Amino acid sequence: MSLTLRKKTAYLLEQSPHFERASYWLNLSLIVLIILNVIAIILESVDWIHRSYRKEFWYFELFSVGIFTVEYLARVWSSIDLSECEDSSPVRGRLRYIFSPIALVDLIAILPFYLSLYVGIDLRFLRVLRMLRLFKLTRYSPALSALLDVIQKESEALLSAIVVLIIMLVLAACGIYLLEHDVQPEVFGNIPDAMWWSMVTLTTVGYGDVIPVTTGGKIFGGLIGLIGIGMVALPAAILASGFAQNLHKRRLRFNTQLKHLLKDGQISDNERWELEELRRDLGLESEEALHLLDSMMRQLRSRRTDVCPHCGKPIGDHEPSSTGQA
Repeated sequence: MSLTLRKKTAYLLEQSPHFERASYWLNLSLIVLIILNVIAIILESVDWIHRSYRKEFWYFELFSVGIFTVEYLARVWSSIDLSECEDSSPVRGRLRYIFSPIALVDLIAILPFYLSLYVGIDLRFLRVLRMLRLFKLTRYSPALSALLDVIQKESEALLSAIVVLIIMLVLAACGIYLLEHDVQPEVFGNIPDAMWWSMVTLTTVGYGDVIPVTTGGKIFGGLIGLIGIGMVALPAAILASGFAQNLHKRRLRFNTQLKHLLKDGQISDNERWELEELRRDLGLESEEALHLLDSMMRQLRSRRTDVCPHCGKPIGDHEPSSTGQA
């Protein structure tokens, strides 16, 4: 079956096995270009380098934005041939893709350049916005993609942890203000000034530039430091739990697809390509996917040896025939 140009573009950009070698080199080139952009932005912040190579930086920026723009438009155009958009109308499918997190990252990577042509933007602020191109690497890294997925799914739990941290920050600032204000008015003169101490204490950083000197302040500071250990561990625990659940769901999805493809007892070449594409999308290692496939095949063979090929009943349930009796 011949593929249309749009479908070929979708397969090429999405690292499909149909164009494995070409897709690999294309995506590797884009990764190198993203890294070079980040290096250029860092070097451009050095005044003497920027003055000496201003024109070269500008030409490289034009080249990079041109490549990223073509990539973005090609992805939007071919997005309706992706599995998640195939059932939608062309307009609805493209809109669904445009507002997906990974497409928004691609848009943010080129948007600052076009905005700077019409709106006066401070150069330093523009450099920071251009640095957001680094997030384009999430498309090519399953680990970074999984991290964004976990953050999105655990957003409510993370938000709750942040709210608790803010409450503790305010309470700690108020407490140390009451205990240390009279002794150190230049340091704990007001609650906003005390928030610096509460922040570095809760995060267990403890720079030492602002410290309590009263007995009550020291005891209070020690308690806040102990509470801070648990506060810092809370978001880490949420992300760790989310990662474990995310990995379990990815394995479960791969297993479900395996069961579906093994209904007929064998896997064709096209189905193997489909499994390989799914494995890459899910970020599973080749050895892990092979282990899951081998385990599923062994389960299938064990079921077949325990079932009668004629009636489909378990062999142990068969009763001896009358002809075999004396």
